[in-house]
Amino acid sequence: MSFTWGPATGVGSMPGDDAREAAKTVTGSFEDFPFLPELPARGPGADMIGRTAGMLVELYARVEPSGWRIGDRPGRDTKRARSWLGEDLDALEEFTQGFEGPLKVQAVGPWTLAAALELRGGEAALSDLGACRDLAGSLAEGLRTHLDEVRRRVPGAQIVVQLDEPSLIAVLRGQVRSASGYRTHRAVDRQRVEATLRDVVGVHTDGPVVVHSCAPDVPFALLRRAGAAAISFDFSLLTERDDDAIGEAVEGGTRLFAGVVPGTDGPLSDPAGSVMGVRTLWRRLGLHPGLLAEAVTVTPTCGLAGASPEYARRALAHCARAARSLADNPE
Repeated sequence: MSFTWGPATGVGSMPGDDAREAAKTVTGSFEDFPFLPELPARGPGADMIGRTAGMLVELYARVEPSGWRIGDRPGRDTKRARSWLGEDLDALEEFTQGFEGPLKVQAVGPWTLAAALELRGGEAALSDLGACRDLAGSLAEGLRTHLDEVRRRVPGAQIVVQLDEPSLIAVLRGQVRSASGYRTHRAVDRQRVEATLRDVVGVHTDGPVVVHSCAPDVPFALLRRAGAAAISFDFSLLTERDDDAIGEAVEGGTRLFAGVVPGTDGPLSDPAGSVMGVRTLWRRLGLHPGLLAEAVTVTPTCGLAGASPEYARRALAHCARAARSLADNPE
């Protein structure tokens, strides 16, 4: 399957609560690789966990004081999450008339979902491997339905699915805290983590899947084995310990979504300065400079929900300019 990645895109969340304004900003900033914006400022159900919980099939979640908890039937919170997703899709459809090319949609991955959603007793679903399995199956079905809906609304799109897994490292290391906060859930076996991710990645049969993690020590090799065609990460958290894994990923054809533009308000360097670290990494790894634009998509370090609307617009435009600088001057 031939697929052309865009040179720059966003991670997912945007500030504010106006779906049309967000869609207009995103499609205007990234004409060749827009994404479906998420607006968590609207409240529970628009947040990352609630939004994906609303996609689940035959599993429902509601908001408790401690967070999202799995319940028996769809309640007000599920309806609200689905309604907001519908609103976001309406806005995206409006601003992508006639669009052809890569379009990214995001959902929370199975392990971050298992770490965040509570079972009836208040403990994380992560504490029960049977519950984790059910949750991953429900997510896979929900994702399938969601992708059908996106295809219907934007028929010219080549859909890229991004699975957000910020808690993946904590799951692998046994660092997810129990409800009491006094202990942690035991680490999940790496092969089980990989197999579950592979099942969810496998839902998207006609396009690539990118896995996003803005934590240190991203498990590049595990994600590649699970079928991720691209890995999205905060570039500032890389250390030279990651060099071998990144070199192998690039040589194996895995695309890097390099988060180089800060996700919260602050001064922005010149576009070439923002990608200087990427060029330095390339030289250190002995990779051919001509590969840079073919292997890297430029993004913010993480979502932009905590930024001001004005900064978010500047950050997205800056990503597009930084990507152009990388393509024009790979050396």
